[in-house]
Amino acid sequence: MSAAPIEPIREPADCPADAEARAARGVARGIGRLFARNDIWCLPEMPLRSGRRADLMGIDAKGQLVIVEIKVSRADLLGDAKWTDYLDHCDRFYWGLAAHLDRACMEQDAFLPARCGLIVADGYDAEILRPAATVPLAAARRKAETERLARAALRRHSALIDPRLSGWAV
Repeated sequence: MSAAPIEPIREPADCPADAEARAARGVARGIGRLFARNDIWCLPEMPLRSGRRADLMGIDAKGQLVIVEIKVSRADLLGDAKWTDYLDHCDRFYWGLAAHLDRACMEQDAFLPARCGLIVADGYDAEILRPAATVPLAAARRKAETERLARAALRRHSALIDPRLSGWAV
């Protein structure tokens, strides 16, 4: 009696959501490198008081707050109806797009091209194609948002040093 051939173990196929998440992390890394060269330091996945979560939120050397909304698929870009909520939490807003995306739609009025900057990135680097307009936050709002960003950064740093702290409410 002959045994059936043994099938090799195969990794499960990536689902589209996994591939998009991986692509978004690459875009975030490229933008983070661009920002670091320009003295803008940012955190990924920053929760906002509005209940939204910014893909990247950072602060520049002048104390201005920057938010980047990352898009790696056309469907996600065209289907996002919540992005304008981020404008209340930053002085400058950028779209961060994967290099392969068609950018023609970014000139439409719905994407506020006079207000919103445009960055194209991959996992290694990024380029600002259109600078973001600076629309200053009220001083009290900037102070509150800056403190929230600082506390989130310190909380994440503390959890890296001592993983037991990661579950503590701060």
